[in-house]
Amino acid sequence: MSNPPQPAPAAAADDGLICGFAFSPGVPARPLASLAEADFGAAGFHWLHVSLANKAGESWLQSRSGLPESFFDALTQGSRSTRIERDGEWLLAVINDVTYDFGFDIGDVATLWVAVGPDRVVSARRHPLRSVDRLRVAVRGGAEMDSPVALLDHLLRDQADELQAIVRRAADRLDEIEDQLLAGQLEQHTTELGRLRRLMVRLQRLLAPEPSALQRTLSSPPRWIAAEDLAHLHRANDEFSLVLRDVVSLQERIKLMQDECATRVAEENNRSLFTLTVVTVLALPINLVSGLFGMNVGGIPLADRPGGFWWMLSFIGALTLAVAWIVRRRVRPRGR
Repeated sequence: MSNPPQPAPAAAADDGLICGFAFSPGVPARPLASLAEADFGAAGFHWLHVSLANKAGESWLQSRSGLPESFFDALTQGSRSTRIERDGEWLLAVINDVTYDFGFDIGDVATLWVAVGPDRVVSARRHPLRSVDRLRVAVRGGAEMDSPVALLDHLLRDQADELQAIVRRAADRLDEIEDQLLAGQLEQHTTELGRLRRLMVRLQRLLAPEPSALQRTLSSPPRWIAAEDLAHLHRANDEFSLVLRDVVSLQERIKLMQDECATRVAEENNRSLFTLTVVTVLALPINLVSGLFGMNVGGIPLADRPGGFWWMLSFIGALTLAVAWIVRRRVRPRGR
């Protein structure tokens, strides 16, 4: 898999703009150097991608972006589930994405907030994310965006591709673990399987769009959204459903492998416990007889005979063999 694109350099004006483009019909997208260059009254639409880690960018969003209050409410809400909702003539999207340094860790998931209107798309994030930067590279490379919804659709498809790549990498790692399990190597795999399963559950919970919110949006969209754009959103939702189905299948596979690991560990523990029990039982005659003859009292048999030690040694050996024979008959499988 090719390396992901690197984050865009900070804007020269240091006003919080990560990247910005002005889209006009029939011409390539024009990059914007600062937030001050945004002209929402011009033909076409604008896309502004702002960093919330920059106070200037957050201040501009509050005072100059013209976004609805529900967008800013979403920035502070505790719920981070992926969803697309309608607020009047706006589409508001909360999209969870993986960070650049994603390493199969639960904490490597961050949130992107997007507001889509008839003449603008404003996205904001606190951490560099992969999918939105893939969109930036595509736009800079000349990808055509006919409408703001087409830009949102491209972003959702990029996110689905990133999720599919994560699932593919996780499946490859599971193949390696499965081969090692079949070879009897159980070291550290139980912990890794648990980490992978928690990651898949978190990705499913955070990245899966809420069906009810999306259905309400698609059934009653803003008037400025064309029917073709709605069809694109439907297809993007279908792609997510397919990817999430793979995530669920991967969870089931991880669970089966965890059960297999637990079974093998239990078998090894039982085998070790059985060996310890057999050794303890076989040592019982030796301990019992040596304890009796080790008492410093009178009347110990064979104490005055020259061959008394060898007589007792033979007796202990015969008693141990008898116990071993009894144990062997007890543990031998029936029918043999």
